[in-house]
Amino acid sequence: MTLDSTTTTTTLTKTRTAEPVSPPADPVRPAAHDAQAALAAHAVHVAPKPAGFASATVPRHLARGAVGFGALVASLALLPVAGWVSLLLAPVGLVALRGCPMCWAIGLMETISAGRLRRSCANGRCELTRPAK
Repeated sequence: MTLDSTTTTTTLTKTRTAEPVSPPADPVRPAAHDAQAALAAHAVHVAPKPAGFASATVPRHLARGAVGFGALVASLALLPVAGWVSLLLAPVGLVALRGCPMCWAIGLMETISAGRLRRSCANGRCELTRPAK
């Protein structure tokens, strides 16, 4: 078998025919009134979130303040006696105050005002109301 220098090469090309593709089925979407009813039902069963810096009770918040401010004052007051070691109380005070004295004050206001107004939402409309005593 010898190869002839004048061999011919043929190229086969394959063409694809596009088959019609059906569009994906639309997911079942609930009606708008069903979504609002579901939100309203969900809002009834979910307890309101506590505010950002608020505590569960005012006495607990005041106790946190006493520990926090006490640790901050002690860290500075004990500086001449204990030296730099007394500054280890400063982070303890900041953790008890949840960051800073102003954060504690904001939390005190939130703790005092918690439970005085309730937000109720119905039919896409929200209102602030006072709870019944």
